Amino acid sequence: MAALEISNKDISLKVIEENGFGESAVNTDLTQNEQKKGPVDENGSLVIKSNSGGWKPAFLLLANQGLATLAFFGVGVNLVLFLTRVLQQDNANAANNVSKWTGTVYMCSLIGAFLSDSYWGRYLTCAIFQLIFVLGLVLLSLSSWLFLIKPDGCGDGVIDCRPASSAGVAIFYLSIYLVAFGYGGHQPTIATLGSDQIDEHAKAAFFCYFYFALNVGSLFSNTILVYFEDSGKWTLGFLASAGSAVLALILFLIGTPKYRFFKPCGNPLPRVAQVFVATFRKWDVTVPADSEKLYELEGSESAIKGSRKIMHSNEFGFLDKAATKTQNDLHGTNDPWRLCTVTQVEEAKCVLKMLPIWLCTIIYSVVFTQMASLFVEQGVVMNSSTGDFRLPAASMSAFDICSVLVFTGIYRQILVPVAGRLTGNPKGLSELQRMGVGLIIGMLAMVAAGITEIERLRRVTPGYESSSLIIFWQIPQYTLVGASEVFMYVGQLEFFNGQAPDGIKSFGSSLCMASISLGNYVSSLLVNMVMGITARNNKPGWIPGNLNSGHMDRFYFLLAGLTVIDFGIYLYCAKWYKCIKLEGDVEAIEVEGQADDVLRKV
Repeated sequence: MAALEISNKDISLKVIEENGFGESAVNTDLTQNEQKKGPVDENGSLVIKSNSGGWKPAFLLLANQGLATLAFFGVGVNLVLFLTRVLQQDNANAANNVSKWTGTVYMCSLIGAFLSDSYWGRYLTCAIFQLIFVLGLVLLSLSSWLFLIKPDGCGDGVIDCRPASSAGVAIFYLSIYLVAFGYGGHQPTIATLGSDQIDEHAKAAFFCYFYFALNVGSLFSNTILVYFEDSGKWTLGFLASAGSAVLALILFLIGTPKYRFFKPCGNPLPRVAQVFVATFRKWDVTVPADSEKLYELEGSESAIKGSRKIMHSNEFGFLDKAATKTQNDLHGTNDPWRLCTVTQVEEAKCVLKMLPIWLCTIIYSVVFTQMASLFVEQGVVMNSSTGDFRLPAASMSAFDICSVLVFTGIYRQILVPVAGRLTGNPKGLSELQRMGVGLIIGMLAMVAAGITEIERLRRVTPGYESSSLIIFWQIPQYTLVGASEVFMYVGQLEFFNGQAPDGIKSFGSSLCMASISLGNYVSSLLVNMVMGITARNNKPGWIPGNLNSGHMDRFYFLLAGLTVIDFGIYLYCAKWYKCIKLEGDVEAIEVEGQADDVLRKV
């Protein structure tokens, strides 16, 4: 009997490993087809996880991410210079336009996540948005070639471009916002689709590799492509980006037969709305002290199709009114606008619990976005010549990328084992701890940028546009931003993806991108406010067209101070946060514990 018990438990554990949700929904003899949740093939048929997914298709998606990022940053990294040199915008307007565009990129991630979770699924959403991305890059290449780069080679900082026609400018803005829409919608979905291919214990490694691939792709953009664009070969750079996006799409399609697919769980907006409406309608109802008395479906199936059940939590307890059964509920038909399941209520709670953490990451994104705007403008007015070679200011972001690559290795190989022994956490640091460390390092990056600007202003020669301070003084600020990304953005990807319920996984991944989006909008707002306050009474302001007459260092120190305040708020929110508990996870732990008991009896 003992041997038989061990065999049965081993089978149960194997089933849990093969089912994507940690439930024994697949029968041990695999003869019944009752499971309603789990991975499927491209035809929608349920599959065993060992026959699909794994690291091979995941690596195709990582390559797709690297190539798509190369294409995106081939446009984004030099966009501020394109606006000032080709479209002849001033520094403040160009920085604001880049912030708004970048903000739109990541705001579109919410649209992609919504369509992925609700209707299209991860795979179809990725495919459609990548097609839009390719279309935008092709149109951008054509608009710059036919309308904007006149004469050839202009926009290199020496030869001025002729004023662009209204049609040319309109097509340019249409194309870059198609790029924003396509890349933004693709990003959170490809991250979630990639994590679907990997078993739970390896997801942390996947997200590290995902961010690593992102930075490898952007490294090429920030070195090779940025050099061609800076020297006036804008169309060539945009065509290279378009080619990279096409190759990314081809690699994505090649992996189709081996992907794990998860069916969409339906529109989450009505589900969340039902919780709040039901709570309002039952505002005078008393919630039972025993959470077992709250309404939930019997069995393993959740009311949300394709989603595991979520265990009850005590936060936002007033929402439990929506799951409290009354006499009317017992005798009438179940109306989801009056009675919701615990899982549905907990899904709404999960969104509310993640929001304070997410809001605290926005100031960090304000810090991060300075690399694509003010860091570049600062570098343009520094000494960037090495002999006869002039280093493009935007290529300094290569130090940020190299910093990410180096610190990713340091974190995985050194910090995780050391911190793991100290904290007892096999991950080294929790996701919330990593994000807090990222905030501190981001604050130090702004201090370093402010010090560099002070030194740059001290070495300005009257009558000269550029300071004699060598551009390599910017290395510390770029390096610190890169180190902070390893902690902040990788931590965000893991945290929001892991804490999001099954029905809104892509939404969880999109929160990281949405943070960057709002960070760009907040950055634009701060620049406008600072200039509105400091440019009064005929003063040039902190960020004027001629940076030598301004005080951009004060703006950097302002951001450092805001980050310190934000860090204090973040500590409180992180201490308050309680992680999501899924029924499948509890079942898996219980089965493993039962198997251990049987082994001890033997």
